[in-house]
Amino acid sequence: MAADIPSIKIIINDWTLRNQQNADGSPWSPEQRIQAVADAGFEAYTCPASTPGLKECLTKYGLRFGAAFDAADAAQYTARMRDGLAIDTGPINCQLGDHDTPVEEAIGLTIGLMEEAERQGADVHLEMHRDTCTETPEKTYAIAEGFKKIKGYYPKINFDFSHPASVKHLDASNYIERLFENIPLFQQSTLWHMRPFNGHHCQVPVTNGQGEFSPEYEDMRPFIRQAFDYWLAGERPNNELWVCPELGPKFGYGISCFPDSWQDAIVLGNDIKKIWSEAIASL
Repeated sequence: MAADIPSIKIIINDWTLRNQQNADGSPWSPEQRIQAVADAGFEAYTCPASTPGLKECLTKYGLRFGAAFDAADAAQYTARMRDGLAIDTGPINCQLGDHDTPVEEAIGLTIGLMEEAERQGADVHLEMHRDTCTETPEKTYAIAEGFKKIKGYYPKINFDFSHPASVKHLDASNYIERLFENIPLFQQSTLWHMRPFNGHHCQVPVTNGQGEFSPEYEDMRPFIRQAFDYWLAGERPNNELWVCPELGPKFGYGISCFPDSWQDAIVLGNDIKKIWSEAIASL
C-alpha cells in the first residue's frame, strides 16, 4: 500500500543561505531564506529556535522544522529541547561537548540527553561532528557502545560522514566499506546530514558552477544510494527519513572558488530525492 512506502523530507540548514544577498548588498532576511526553501520545493528548515517569528513564518510557507542546538552540560538540555518542540516535532540535532570531552563523561552526557528527550517526547540525535565529543569515529562508537551497555539500546546518531571521511583520509573506492562500521546504528536514525566530501575536504562542490555535477560529487552518489539501501533494509523508524543537503556557505566549509552554496544545495537536495526514488523503486 502507498501509505506504507517510506518517505523522505529534505531539510535545509539556515546557514546554507547566509551568504545570499539582495541587490543592495543586504543579506536575506529570515523570511526570505524560508521562502526560498519553500519555493525550491523542499519540505523542512532548521535554524536557531530563538529566531523571531519563526513558527509563524514556517506556517506561512508550509515548512516543517527540526531544531538544532549545542550543549556543554546537561543543564542546557531541557530548555533547548522545549524551545524546539514549541515550534515543531521534527528530529532535533545536538552537538554535544567538546573535542577533549572524555568518553566516559560523554557517555553520561548522552544518557542524560536521551533521557530528557524521552521525557519531552523529542526525537533527538547526537551528531557526529568535529570539535565535539564525537570528533572521531572511535569516540562516537565508544559513546554509542557505552550508552548501550548501560541502557540496553543505542542512542540516536546523526551521521555527518564528511567528518570521519576527512579524518581518515579516505578515497572514493572505500567510502562505503570504511564509513558504515555500524549499520544498525545508522538504520535507527531519522536524521542524516549529507554533506558531499572526499578524503581531503569536509565539503566539496556539488556542481562545476555550470549545471553539471562535479567529479567529486559523482564519486559520492553510490555512497548516498548505499546509505538509503541500508536504511530501507532496517526498521525504518517513523517510516520517514529527514535528509539535510548540508552545505556551508563561503566562510568556512565553502571556499571562495566554490559555486553558490544555495544553488548547489538545491541541486543536491533534488538529486538526493532522485536517488531515494531509485532506492524505493528497487524495494
